[in-house]
Amino acid sequence: MRFERSHTRRAVAMAVAGSLVLLASACGGDDGSGGDSGSTGGAALEGRGPINFATGKDTSGNLTNQVAAWNSQHPDEKVTVTELPESADQQRAQMISNAQIKSDAFTVLNLDVVWTAEFAANRWITELPQDQFPDLNKLLPSTVDTAKYRDKLYAVPVTSDGGLLYYRKDLLDKAGVQPPKTWTEMQAACDKVKALPEAKAASCYAGQFEKYEGLTVNFSEAVNGAGGVVVGDDGKPNVDTPEALAGLTFLVDGFKSGMIPKAGITYTEEPGRRAFQEGTLIFHRNWPYVYSLANKTDGSSKIAGKFAVAPLPGKDGAGVSTLGGHNYAISEFAKNKATAADFIKFMSSEERQKANIEKTSQAPTWASLYDDAALNKQFPYLAPLKASIETAKSRPKVVKYGDVTTAIQEAAYGALTGTTPPKDALTQLQTKLSTLITQ
Repeated sequence: MRFERSHTRRAVAMAVAGSLVLLASACGGDDGSGGDSGSTGGAALEGRGPINFATGKDTSGNLTNQVAAWNSQHPDEKVTVTELPESADQQRAQMISNAQIKSDAFTVLNLDVVWTAEFAANRWITELPQDQFPDLNKLLPSTVDTAKYRDKLYAVPVTSDGGLLYYRKDLLDKAGVQPPKTWTEMQAACDKVKALPEAKAASCYAGQFEKYEGLTVNFSEAVNGAGGVVVGDDGKPNVDTPEALAGLTFLVDGFKSGMIPKAGITYTEEPGRRAFQEGTLIFHRNWPYVYSLANKTDGSSKIAGKFAVAPLPGKDGAGVSTLGGHNYAISEFAKNKATAADFIKFMSSEERQKANIEKTSQAPTWASLYDDAALNKQFPYLAPLKASIETAKSRPKVVKYGDVTTAIQEAAYGALTGTTPPKDALTQLQTKLSTLITQ
């Protein structure tokens, strides 16, 4: 999963800002009931013909192949792909703008898992009849949960994601150290590795710390990894705690000590990946898609065959990933919803998900694929990835998610850049989230 932040021209920025203003108005006036249909799901999905698939920019290069497979089998129900920007914030804004004018331009929406509740509550996506999607019980349960709102199905999980710790296995082996299970062990491992002549100039660790959705993820993982929560199981914010402070302080101290390079404050997924592939990082937190790219032997990666993957470390033991991934949903205002439903079934099938991971290393949602012998040989990280996904924590499933993630980013970024003391940042965030999240 990538939440790239694109630097666009002023006109685009103004359009996105306008969309978010409209969102605030729409969210404020909705009762969040999500519809009144029965337990088996919403209205009949009718209409067949061409459809439009709205998705973020495909940096994997494999979406064209997946869609072409559908189109070759359904010449009268072809899918046209509309690529939205790399920036997750801009993708969401464009989808919301389309929904608010009740446009049928988008049929199937590729939603970040955390958007599903917001889109369902505002009735921007169609409730799906659960009995028409019998394969749901074959998917990882945590991924299916992201596709539901108030126990009703509004989307189908097509890819999942869990954060992983990429590390320079060649350097750790030479230094005689094991992959770290705690933050303290990671720092100690760095010190030993950096004593090697070939690693002297390398930085210890980086994740995603630019002020965008990736920072919400990394902040949440630090808090969860220290035993805290951002929002509790009761749906109430509880971030002004000693545990949350320990997690945020780990990141703040990392920047102060140089364990995290200064450039790390600008890192989204791709800049961090490139730094790791260039050999300037010993440890790097990122998503599974990095594996295939970092192992390329075409000259784009200096570390092909020299790295491995481990679970994220935490304060006193194993860390906790933030749950990522993407769900496919049907726009409430779309035509040809029967075709849209069949396209979603096709793209979420075991066959298509296997074809996708083979090409992209993106995490599937089918549980069986994590036990596939051939895939495990190709992708040795599948076992820790499955564990990461199964124990991952979701970001807040709230109607006003855009406002909530912005508040988290502001607080975390202020602490990381030294403009706000960590304790003050958390106190202010607790107050802000309490006004945004109501039960």
